[in-house]
Amino acid sequence: MGTIADQRVGRRTQPPSAPVLALSRIPRVRLGRPALLWWGWACALFALYATVSARRQALVRTTGYDLGIFEQAVRAYAHLRAPVAPLRGDGFNLLGDHFHPVLAVLAPLYRLAPSPYTLLLAQAALLALAVVPLARQAARVIGRRAAHVIAFGYGLSWGIASAVGFDFHEVCFAVPLASYALEALARGRWRRAVAWAVPLLLVKEDLGLTLAAIGAYVAWRGPRRLGLAIAALGLLGSALAFTVLMPFFNPTGTYAHAANLAPAHHSPLTTLLLAPLDAVRPEVKATTLVLVFAPAALIALRSPLALIAVPTLGWRMLSANAFHWGTAFHYTAVLMPVVLAALTDALRPYAAAGDPLSRRHVRASLATVLAVTLVLAPSFPLAQLAHRSTWRTDPHVLAVHGLLRRIPDGATVAASNRLAPQLTSRTTVVLFPAFPVAGRLYERDRSIPRPTAQWIAYDRRPPQSWPYPPGPWPYPAERQEHEYALALARYGYVRVAQADGVFLLRLRRAGAPGCASSCTR
Repeated sequence: MGTIADQRVGRRTQPPSAPVLALSRIPRVRLGRPALLWWGWACALFALYATVSARRQALVRTTGYDLGIFEQAVRAYAHLRAPVAPLRGDGFNLLGDHFHPVLAVLAPLYRLAPSPYTLLLAQAALLALAVVPLARQAARVIGRRAAHVIAFGYGLSWGIASAVGFDFHEVCFAVPLASYALEALARGRWRRAVAWAVPLLLVKEDLGLTLAAIGAYVAWRGPRRLGLAIAALGLLGSALAFTVLMPFFNPTGTYAHAANLAPAHHSPLTTLLLAPLDAVRPEVKATTLVLVFAPAALIALRSPLALIAVPTLGWRMLSANAFHWGTAFHYTAVLMPVVLAALTDALRPYAAAGDPLSRRHVRASLATVLAVTLVLAPSFPLAQLAHRSTWRTDPHVLAVHGLLRRIPDGATVAASNRLAPQLTSRTTVVLFPAFPVAGRLYERDRSIPRPTAQWIAYDRRPPQSWPYPPGPWPYPAERQEHEYALALARYGYVRVAQADGVFLLRLRRAGAPGCASSCTR
Protein backbone atom coordinates (compact mmCIF):
# COMPACT_ATOMS: atom_id res chain seq x y z
CA MET A 1 0.00 0.00 0.00
CA GLY A 2 1.07 3.56 -0.66
CA THR A 3 0.63 6.61 1.48
CA ILE A 4 -2.82 8.11 2.15
CA ALA A 5 -2.00 10.94 -0.25
CA ASP A 6 -1.12 8.48 -3.01
CA GLN A 7 -4.42 6.64 -2.55
CA ARG A 8 -6.42 9.85 -2.72
CA VAL A 9 -5.02 10.87 -6.08
CA GLY A 10 -5.33 7.34 -7.41
CA ARG A 11 -1.57 6.99 -7.86
CA ARG A 12 -0.40 3.42 -8.38
CA THR A 13 2.21 2.20 -5.97
CA GLN A 14 5.14 -0.04 -6.82
CA PRO A 15 5.20 -3.52 -5.25
CA PRO A 16 7.91 -3.94 -2.63
CA SER A 17 11.20 -5.35 -3.85
CA ALA A 18 12.41 -8.86 -2.97
CA PRO A 19 14.91 -7.66 -0.31
CA VAL A 20 12.14 -5.67 1.37
CA LEU A 21 9.87 -8.72 1.38
CA ALA A 22 12.64 -10.83 2.85
CA LEU A 23 13.25 -8.32 5.60
CA SER A 24 9.56 -8.14 6.39
CA ARG A 25 9.50 -11.87 7.13
CA ILE A 26 12.17 -11.60 9.84
CA PRO A 27 10.53 -11.54 13.29
CA ARG A 28 10.87 -8.18 14.97
CA VAL A 29 13.15 -8.37 18.00
CA ARG A 30 12.23 -5.95 20.72
CA LEU A 31 15.33 -4.90 22.58
CA GLY A 32 13.47 -4.26 25.80
CA ARG A 33 11.41 -7.07 27.24
CA PRO A 34 13.04 -10.10 25.55
CA ALA A 35 16.51 -9.03 26.66
CA LEU A 36 15.12 -8.39 30.12
CA LEU A 37 14.14 -12.05 30.29
CA TRP A 38 17.62 -13.51 29.96
CA TRP A 39 19.50 -10.68 31.66
CA GLY A 40 16.98 -10.75 34.49
CA TRP A 41 17.68 -14.43 34.97
CA ALA A 42 21.41 -13.74 34.89
CA CYS A 43 21.10 -11.12 37.63
CA ALA A 44 18.91 -13.37 39.77
CA LEU A 45 21.27 -16.33 39.42
CA PHE A 46 24.28 -14.15 40.20
CA ALA A 47 22.62 -13.06 43.43
CA LEU A 48 21.84 -16.68 44.28
CA TYR A 49 25.31 -18.03 43.54
CA ALA A 50 27.08 -15.11 45.18
CA THR A 51 25.05 -15.50 48.37
CA VAL A 52 25.77 -19.21 48.67
CA SER A 53 29.50 -18.72 48.03
CA ALA A 54 29.85 -15.72 50.34
CA ARG A 55 28.08 -17.46 53.22
CA ARG A 56 30.30 -20.51 52.83
CA GLN A 57 33.39 -18.34 53.10
CA ALA A 58 32.03 -16.42 56.06
CA LEU A 59 31.15 -19.67 57.88
CA VAL A 60 34.61 -21.23 57.32
CA ARG A 61 33.22 -23.84 54.94
CA THR A 62 35.64 -23.13 52.10
CA THR A 63 39.02 -24.83 51.87
CA GLY A 64 42.65 -24.23 51.11
CA TYR A 65 42.26 -27.02 48.58
CA ASP A 66 40.96 -25.42 46.32
CA LEU A 67 39.94 -21.80 47.02
CA GLY A 68 43.18 -20.98 48.84
CA ILE A 69 45.32 -22.38 46.03
CA PHE A 70 43.54 -20.39 43.35
CA GLU A 71 43.67 -17.21 45.39
CA GLN A 72 47.43 -17.58 45.80
CA ALA A 73 47.80 -17.94 42.02
CA VAL A 74 45.60 -14.93 41.24
CA ARG A 75 47.35 -12.91 43.95
CA ALA A 76 50.67 -13.66 42.27
CA TYR A 77 49.31 -12.63 38.86
CA ALA A 78 48.02 -9.40 40.40
CA HIS A 79 51.56 -8.55 41.46
CA LEU A 80 52.99 -9.52 38.04
CA ARG A 81 54.59 -12.70 39.33
CA ALA A 82 54.41 -16.31 38.22
CA PRO A 83 51.36 -18.12 39.69
CA VAL A 84 53.22 -19.84 42.50
CA ALA A 85 50.91 -21.41 45.11
CA PRO A 86 52.70 -22.33 48.38
CA LEU A 87 49.68 -24.41 49.42
CA ARG A 88 50.37 -26.69 46.45
CA GLY A 89 54.07 -27.00 47.28
CA ASP A 90 57.20 -24.98 47.92
CA GLY A 91 57.76 -22.81 44.85
CA PHE A 92 55.08 -24.71 42.94
CA ASN A 93 53.94 -22.97 39.75
CA LEU A 94 50.24 -23.74 39.47
CA LEU A 95 50.49 -24.00 35.68
CA GLY A 96 52.28 -27.26 36.40
CA ASP A 97 49.19 -28.60 38.16
CA HIS A 98 46.54 -27.63 35.59
CA PHE A 99 46.98 -25.41 32.55
CA HIS A 100 44.73 -22.40 33.20
CA PRO A 101 46.40 -19.14 32.13
CA VAL A 102 42.90 -17.63 31.90
CA LEU A 103 43.15 -16.96 35.65
CA ALA A 104 45.32 -13.96 34.84
CA VAL A 105 42.12 -12.21 33.69
CA LEU A 106 41.14 -11.87 37.35
CA ALA A 107 44.39 -10.14 38.32
CA PRO A 108 43.18 -6.53 37.83
CA LEU A 109 40.03 -7.20 39.86
CA TYR A 110 42.03 -8.85 42.61
CA ARG A 111 44.51 -5.96 42.69
CA LEU A 112 41.58 -3.63 43.36
CA ALA A 113 39.92 -5.97 45.90
CA PRO A 114 42.41 -8.50 47.31
CA SER A 115 40.05 -11.00 48.87
CA PRO A 116 38.79 -14.55 48.31
CA TYR A 117 35.37 -12.97 47.81
CA THR A 118 36.69 -11.48 44.55
CA LEU A 119 37.19 -14.97 43.14
CA LEU A 120 33.87 -16.23 44.47
CA LEU A 121 31.91 -13.28 43.05
CA ALA A 122 33.69 -13.57 39.70
CA GLN A 123 32.74 -17.23 39.55
CA ALA A 124 29.13 -16.40 40.41
CA ALA A 125 29.01 -13.82 37.61
CA LEU A 126 30.52 -16.15 35.01
CA LEU A 127 28.21 -19.03 35.86
CA ALA A 128 25.20 -16.72 35.81
CA LEU A 129 26.25 -15.21 32.47
CA ALA A 130 25.94 -18.62 30.80
CA VAL A 131 22.16 -18.48 31.14
CA VAL A 132 21.90 -15.60 28.66
CA PRO A 133 22.53 -17.50 25.39
CA LEU A 134 20.61 -20.53 26.65
CA ALA A 135 17.47 -18.53 27.45
CA ARG A 136 17.84 -16.38 24.36
CA GLN A 137 17.99 -19.38 22.03
CA ALA A 138 15.04 -21.02 23.81
CA ALA A 139 12.97 -17.84 23.43
CA ARG A 140 13.91 -17.65 19.78
CA VAL A 141 12.91 -21.19 18.78
CA ILE A 142 10.40 -22.38 21.42
CA GLY A 143 8.96 -19.31 23.09
CA ARG A 144 9.25 -17.01 26.07
CA ARG A 145 7.66 -19.39 28.55
CA ALA A 146 10.00 -22.15 27.47
CA ALA A 147 12.93 -19.76 27.92
CA HIS A 148 11.98 -19.36 31.58
CA VAL A 149 11.97 -23.14 32.01
CA ILE A 150 15.36 -23.51 30.32
CA ALA A 151 16.81 -20.74 32.49
CA PHE A 152 15.35 -22.31 35.62
CA GLY A 153 16.63 -25.76 34.64
CA TYR A 154 20.13 -24.45 34.04
CA GLY A 155 20.24 -22.11 37.01
CA LEU A 156 19.27 -24.77 39.55
CA SER A 157 20.92 -27.71 37.80
CA TRP A 158 22.96 -29.90 40.09
CA GLY A 159 26.12 -29.51 38.01
CA ILE A 160 26.15 -25.75 38.51
CA ALA A 161 25.05 -26.07 42.14
CA SER A 162 27.96 -28.41 42.86
CA ALA A 163 30.43 -25.94 41.38
CA VAL A 164 29.00 -23.05 43.41
CA GLY A 165 29.07 -25.18 46.55
CA PHE A 166 32.75 -26.05 46.31
CA ASP A 167 35.09 -23.07 46.41
CA PHE A 168 36.37 -21.54 43.15
CA HIS A 169 37.60 -23.28 40.01
CA GLU A 170 38.86 -22.23 36.61
CA VAL A 171 36.06 -24.15 34.89
CA CYS A 172 33.75 -21.21 35.64
CA PHE A 173 35.30 -19.53 32.59
CA ALA A 174 34.47 -22.50 30.38
CA VAL A 175 30.76 -22.51 31.23
CA PRO A 176 29.80 -19.21 29.51
CA LEU A 177 32.24 -19.86 26.66
CA ALA A 178 30.59 -23.21 25.98
CA SER A 179 27.14 -21.70 26.33
CA TYR A 180 27.73 -18.96 23.76
CA ALA A 181 29.43 -21.43 21.41
CA LEU A 182 26.46 -23.79 21.64
CA GLU A 183 24.03 -20.98 20.82
CA ALA A 184 26.07 -20.19 17.72
CA LEU A 185 26.18 -23.86 16.71
CA ALA A 186 22.41 -24.16 17.04
CA ARG A 187 21.98 -21.14 14.76
CA GLY A 188 24.55 -22.31 12.21
CA ARG A 189 26.89 -19.41 12.98
CA TRP A 190 29.97 -21.54 12.57
CA ARG A 191 32.71 -18.92 12.78
CA ARG A 192 31.11 -17.31 15.80
CA ALA A 193 30.91 -20.70 17.48
CA VAL A 194 34.58 -21.29 16.83
CA ALA A 195 35.49 -17.83 18.16
CA TRP A 196 33.72 -18.61 21.44
CA ALA A 197 35.15 -22.12 21.71
CA VAL A 198 38.85 -21.60 20.96
CA PRO A 199 39.56 -19.80 24.30
CA LEU A 200 38.67 -23.07 26.05
CA LEU A 201 42.30 -24.02 25.42
CA LEU A 202 43.31 -21.39 28.00
CA VAL A 203 40.90 -22.61 30.66
CA LYS A 204 42.01 -26.20 31.34
CA GLU A 205 44.05 -28.83 29.59
CA ASP A 206 41.22 -31.31 28.98
CA LEU A 207 38.95 -28.73 27.33
CA GLY A 208 40.92 -29.06 24.12
CA LEU A 209 38.99 -32.30 23.73
CA THR A 210 35.72 -30.38 24.05
CA LEU A 211 37.00 -27.94 21.42
CA ALA A 212 37.77 -30.94 19.20
CA ALA A 213 34.19 -32.17 19.66
CA ILE A 214 32.87 -28.75 18.66
CA GLY A 215 35.14 -28.81 15.63
CA ALA A 216 33.82 -32.24 14.67
CA TYR A 217 30.26 -30.93 14.93
CA VAL A 218 31.12 -27.99 12.67
CA ALA A 219 32.74 -30.34 10.15
CA TRP A 220 29.61 -32.50 10.17
CA ARG A 221 26.98 -29.76 9.96
CA GLY A 222 28.89 -26.82 8.49
CA PRO A 223 32.12 -25.94 6.67
CA ARG A 224 34.20 -29.11 6.71
CA ARG A 225 37.63 -27.53 6.48
CA LEU A 226 36.97 -25.13 9.32
CA GLY A 227 35.60 -27.91 11.51
CA LEU A 228 38.49 -30.27 10.85
CA ALA A 229 41.00 -27.50 11.52
CA ILE A 230 39.37 -26.69 14.88
CA ALA A 231 39.18 -30.37 15.82
CA ALA A 232 42.88 -30.73 15.08
CA LEU A 233 43.65 -27.56 17.05
CA GLY A 234 41.77 -28.90 20.06
CA LEU A 235 43.55 -32.25 20.03
CA LEU A 236 46.93 -30.61 19.51
CA GLY A 237 46.27 -28.08 22.28
CA SER A 238 45.42 -30.76 24.83
CA ALA A 239 48.36 -32.93 23.78
CA LEU A 240 50.72 -29.96 24.10
CA ALA A 241 49.39 -29.08 27.56
CA PHE A 242 49.66 -32.65 28.87
CA THR A 243 53.05 -33.55 27.43
CA VAL A 244 54.97 -30.27 27.26
CA LEU A 245 53.51 -27.27 29.09
CA MET A 246 52.45 -28.75 32.42
CA PRO A 247 55.60 -30.90 32.82
CA PHE A 248 57.64 -27.78 32.01
CA PHE A 249 56.05 -25.77 34.82
CA ASN A 250 55.88 -28.66 37.30
CA PRO A 251 58.93 -28.76 39.62
CA THR A 252 59.12 -32.55 39.18
CA GLY A 253 59.11 -32.28 35.39
CA THR A 254 56.09 -34.59 35.08
CA TYR A 255 52.32 -34.40 34.71
CA ALA A 256 51.05 -33.97 38.26
CA HIS A 257 47.93 -36.11 37.80
CA ALA A 258 49.40 -38.96 35.78
CA ALA A 259 48.08 -41.40 38.40
CA ASN A 260 44.54 -40.62 37.20
CA LEU A 261 45.46 -41.92 33.75
CA ALA A 262 46.71 -45.30 34.96
CA PRO A 263 45.31 -48.13 32.77
CA ALA A 264 42.53 -50.14 34.36
CA HIS A 265 43.99 -53.44 33.12
CA HIS A 266 47.45 -54.93 32.60
CA SER A 267 47.19 -55.03 28.81
CA PRO A 268 46.59 -51.84 26.76
CA LEU A 269 44.46 -53.88 24.36
CA THR A 270 42.33 -55.20 27.22
CA THR A 271 41.96 -51.68 28.60
CA LEU A 272 40.76 -50.47 25.21
CA LEU A 273 38.32 -53.33 24.67
CA LEU A 274 36.82 -53.07 28.15
CA ALA A 275 36.61 -49.26 28.18
CA PRO A 276 32.86 -49.19 27.39
CA LEU A 277 32.18 -51.47 30.35
CA ASP A 278 34.60 -49.63 32.62
CA ALA A 279 32.79 -46.37 31.81
CA VAL A 280 29.65 -47.60 33.57
CA ARG A 281 31.05 -49.62 36.47
CA PRO A 282 31.03 -49.35 39.40
CA GLU A 283 27.41 -48.27 39.43
CA VAL A 284 28.18 -44.73 40.63
CA LYS A 285 29.39 -44.03 37.09
CA ALA A 286 26.13 -45.17 35.51
CA THR A 287 24.19 -43.13 38.04
CA THR A 288 26.20 -40.02 37.21
CA LEU A 289 25.75 -40.54 33.47
CA VAL A 290 21.98 -40.61 33.94
CA LEU A 291 22.00 -37.62 36.29
CA VAL A 292 24.03 -35.53 33.84
CA PHE A 293 21.12 -35.57 31.40
CA ALA A 294 18.42 -35.60 34.09
CA PRO A 295 18.06 -31.76 34.13
CA ALA A 296 16.80 -32.11 30.56
CA ALA A 297 14.63 -35.13 31.42
CA LEU A 298 16.93 -37.17 29.10
CA ILE A 299 15.29 -35.39 26.12
CA ALA A 300 18.63 -33.74 25.28
CA LEU A 301 19.89 -37.12 24.09
CA ARG A 302 17.77 -36.64 20.94
CA SER A 303 19.97 -33.76 19.81
CA PRO A 304 23.39 -34.21 18.20
CA LEU A 305 24.60 -31.31 20.36
CA ALA A 306 24.64 -33.80 23.25
CA LEU A 307 27.67 -35.45 21.63
CA ILE A 308 29.77 -32.47 22.70
CA ALA A 309 29.53 -33.83 26.26
CA VAL A 310 31.28 -37.07 25.30
CA PRO A 311 34.93 -35.97 25.85
CA THR A 312 34.32 -34.71 29.40
CA LEU A 313 32.20 -37.72 30.32
CA GLY A 314 34.74 -40.03 28.74
CA TRP A 315 37.81 -38.90 30.67
CA ARG A 316 35.86 -38.71 33.91
CA MET A 317 34.37 -42.19 33.73
CA LEU A 318 37.70 -43.74 32.67
CA SER A 319 39.76 -41.86 35.27
CA ALA A 320 41.31 -43.80 38.13
CA ASN A 321 40.27 -41.02 40.54
CA ALA A 322 36.96 -41.92 42.20
CA PHE A 323 36.21 -38.21 42.79
CA HIS A 324 35.65 -37.87 39.04
CA TRP A 325 32.89 -40.47 38.93
CA GLY A 326 30.27 -38.92 41.20
CA THR A 327 28.14 -35.80 41.41
CA ALA A 328 30.19 -33.84 43.94
CA PHE A 329 32.67 -31.08 43.19
CA HIS A 330 32.82 -28.95 40.03
CA TYR A 331 33.44 -31.50 37.30
CA THR A 332 29.94 -31.42 35.76
CA ALA A 333 29.53 -27.64 35.49
CA VAL A 334 30.77 -27.39 31.90
CA LEU A 335 28.26 -30.06 30.83
CA MET A 336 25.16 -28.19 31.97
CA PRO A 337 25.12 -25.71 29.03
CA VAL A 338 25.53 -28.68 26.67
CA VAL A 339 22.57 -30.49 28.22
CA LEU A 340 20.23 -27.48 28.22
CA ALA A 341 21.25 -26.36 24.72
CA ALA A 342 20.65 -29.89 23.46
CA LEU A 343 17.23 -29.87 25.12
CA THR A 344 16.25 -26.70 23.26
CA ASP A 345 17.56 -28.18 20.03
CA ALA A 346 15.60 -31.40 20.57
CA LEU A 347 12.33 -29.54 21.15
CA ARG A 348 12.86 -27.17 18.25
CA PRO A 349 11.15 -29.27 15.50
CA TYR A 350 8.12 -29.88 17.73
CA ALA A 351 7.78 -26.16 18.45
CA ALA A 352 8.09 -25.38 14.73
CA ALA A 353 5.45 -27.97 13.75
CA GLY A 354 2.71 -26.10 15.59
CA ASP A 355 0.13 -28.87 15.55
CA PRO A 356 -1.73 -29.68 18.78
CA LEU A 357 0.12 -32.95 19.40
CA SER A 358 3.52 -31.28 18.99
CA ARG A 359 2.53 -28.43 21.30
CA ARG A 360 1.42 -30.92 23.96
CA HIS A 361 4.74 -32.72 23.61
CA VAL A 362 6.66 -29.49 24.19
CA ARG A 363 4.54 -28.57 27.21
CA ALA A 364 4.87 -32.05 28.73
CA SER A 365 8.63 -32.05 28.18
CA LEU A 366 9.09 -28.66 29.83
CA ALA A 367 6.85 -29.68 32.74
CA THR A 368 9.04 -32.76 33.25
CA VAL A 369 12.16 -30.60 33.24
CA LEU A 370 10.64 -28.39 35.92
CA ALA A 371 9.67 -31.38 38.03
CA VAL A 372 13.10 -33.03 37.79
CA THR A 373 14.83 -29.76 38.69
CA LEU A 374 12.64 -29.28 41.76
CA VAL A 375 13.20 -32.88 42.88
CA LEU A 376 16.99 -32.75 42.54
CA ALA A 377 17.61 -29.23 43.89
CA PRO A 378 17.23 -30.04 47.62
CA SER A 379 20.04 -32.59 47.43
CA PHE A 380 22.65 -30.09 46.24
CA PRO A 381 24.36 -27.00 47.69
CA LEU A 382 21.99 -24.27 46.52
CA ALA A 383 19.50 -25.66 49.00
CA GLN A 384 21.84 -24.53 51.80
CA LEU A 385 20.13 -21.15 51.66
CA ALA A 386 17.07 -22.79 53.19
CA HIS A 387 19.07 -24.20 56.11
CA ARG A 388 18.95 -22.28 59.36
CA SER A 389 22.66 -22.95 59.95
CA THR A 390 23.55 -20.93 56.83
CA TRP A 391 22.30 -17.75 58.47
CA ARG A 392 23.65 -18.37 61.96
CA THR A 393 27.24 -17.76 63.03
CA ASP A 394 28.08 -20.37 65.66
CA PRO A 395 30.71 -20.01 68.43
CA HIS A 396 33.24 -22.06 66.48
CA VAL A 397 33.18 -19.63 63.57
CA LEU A 398 33.50 -16.67 65.94
CA ALA A 399 36.49 -18.37 67.58
CA VAL A 400 38.18 -18.87 64.20
CA HIS A 401 37.77 -15.25 63.15
CA GLY A 402 38.85 -13.97 66.55
CA LEU A 403 42.04 -16.02 66.70
CA LEU A 404 43.09 -15.48 63.08
CA ARG A 405 42.88 -11.70 63.54
CA ARG A 406 45.88 -12.01 65.86
CA ILE A 407 48.12 -13.10 62.99
CA PRO A 408 49.84 -10.05 61.47
CA ASP A 409 49.69 -9.27 57.76
CA GLY A 410 52.63 -10.63 55.77
CA ALA A 411 53.34 -13.47 58.19
CA THR A 412 53.94 -17.08 57.16
CA VAL A 413 51.27 -19.46 58.44
CA ALA A 414 50.77 -23.23 58.45
CA ALA A 415 47.00 -23.63 58.66
CA SER A 416 44.36 -26.32 58.67
CA ASN A 417 42.59 -26.82 55.36
CA ARG A 418 39.45 -24.85 56.28
CA LEU A 419 41.40 -22.03 57.91
CA ALA A 420 43.69 -21.43 54.92
CA PRO A 421 41.31 -19.35 52.73
CA GLN A 422 40.66 -17.05 55.69
CA LEU A 423 44.33 -16.03 55.49
CA THR A 424 45.52 -16.29 51.90
CA SER A 425 44.77 -12.67 50.98
CA ARG A 426 47.14 -11.21 53.57
CA THR A 427 49.66 -13.90 54.58
CA THR A 428 51.72 -16.68 53.00
CA VAL A 429 49.92 -19.93 53.80
CA VAL A 430 50.84 -23.61 53.66
CA LEU A 431 48.87 -26.55 55.02
CA PHE A 432 49.28 -27.94 58.51
CA PRO A 433 50.36 -30.69 58.74
CA ALA A 434 52.52 -30.30 55.63
CA PHE A 435 50.86 -31.48 52.43
CA PRO A 436 51.64 -32.47 49.78
CA VAL A 437 55.05 -33.90 50.63
CA ALA A 438 57.57 -33.35 47.82
CA GLY A 439 54.70 -32.15 45.63
CA ARG A 440 53.11 -35.62 45.42
CA LEU A 441 49.34 -35.35 45.82
CA TYR A 442 48.60 -39.06 45.79
CA GLU A 443 51.14 -40.27 48.37
CA ARG A 444 50.22 -39.72 52.01
CA ASP A 445 52.25 -42.39 53.75
CA ARG A 446 55.47 -40.39 53.65
CA SER A 447 56.98 -38.84 56.76
CA ILE A 448 55.67 -35.31 57.26
CA PRO A 449 58.34 -32.60 57.38
CA ARG A 450 58.39 -30.24 60.33
CA PRO A 451 56.65 -26.86 59.91
CA THR A 452 58.82 -23.77 59.50
CA ALA A 453 56.12 -21.08 59.32
CA GLN A 454 56.03 -18.29 61.91
CA TRP A 455 52.49 -19.29 62.96
CA ILE A 456 50.38 -22.43 63.11
CA ALA A 457 46.57 -22.20 63.01
CA TYR A 458 45.14 -25.61 63.84
CA ASP A 459 41.44 -26.50 63.91
CA ARG A 460 40.82 -29.70 65.83
CA ARG A 461 37.12 -29.78 64.92
CA PRO A 462 36.69 -28.40 61.39
CA PRO A 463 33.04 -27.72 60.55
CA GLN A 464 31.34 -30.27 58.35
CA SER A 465 30.63 -28.96 54.89
CA TRP A 466 29.63 -30.41 51.55
CA PRO A 467 31.24 -32.16 49.67
CA TYR A 468 33.77 -33.37 52.24
CA PRO A 469 32.80 -35.89 54.93
CA PRO A 470 33.14 -34.92 58.60
CA GLY A 471 36.65 -34.77 60.01
CA PRO A 472 39.99 -33.24 59.10
CA TRP A 473 41.75 -33.37 55.73
CA PRO A 474 44.22 -34.41 54.31
CA TYR A 475 45.35 -36.63 57.19
CA PRO A 476 43.33 -38.61 59.75
CA ALA A 477 42.62 -36.89 63.05
CA GLU A 478 45.12 -39.06 64.96
CA ARG A 479 47.98 -38.13 62.67
CA GLN A 480 47.12 -34.44 62.76
CA GLU A 481 46.99 -34.52 66.57
CA HIS A 482 50.40 -36.17 66.60
CA GLU A 483 51.89 -33.44 64.42
CA TYR A 484 50.29 -30.78 66.61
CA ALA A 485 51.89 -32.34 69.70
CA LEU A 486 55.27 -32.47 67.96
CA ALA A 487 55.02 -28.80 67.07
CA LEU A 488 54.73 -27.95 70.77
CA ALA A 489 57.18 -30.52 72.12
CA ARG A 490 59.97 -30.58 69.53
CA TYR A 491 59.58 -27.96 66.82
CA GLY A 492 59.84 -24.84 68.94
CA TYR A 493 56.27 -23.54 68.86
CA VAL A 494 54.43 -21.97 71.75
CA ARG A 495 50.66 -21.86 72.09
CA VAL A 496 49.49 -18.25 72.35
CA ALA A 497 45.72 -18.70 72.21
CA GLN A 498 42.95 -21.24 71.88
CA ALA A 499 39.16 -21.26 71.67
CA ASP A 500 36.56 -23.90 70.87
CA GLY A 501 39.04 -26.43 69.51
CA VAL A 502 41.04 -23.88 67.48
CA PHE A 503 44.70 -23.40 68.47
CA LEU A 504 47.08 -20.60 67.55
CA LEU A 505 50.80 -21.33 67.85
CA ARG A 506 53.80 -19.08 67.25
CA LEU A 507 57.37 -20.09 66.56
CA ARG A 508 59.33 -19.33 69.72
CA ARG A 509 62.11 -16.81 69.36
CA ALA A 510 65.51 -17.72 70.75
CA GLY A 511 65.49 -17.22 74.51
CA ALA A 512 61.72 -16.56 74.66
CA PRO A 513 59.77 -18.12 77.56
CA GLY A 514 57.48 -21.08 76.97
CA CYS A 515 53.70 -21.14 76.90
CA ALA A 516 51.97 -19.51 79.83
CA SER A 517 50.30 -21.84 82.27
CA SER A 518 46.89 -20.63 81.11
CA CYS A 519 47.48 -22.16 77.67
CA THR A 520 46.26 -25.62 78.51
CA ARG A 521 45.88 -28.21 75.82
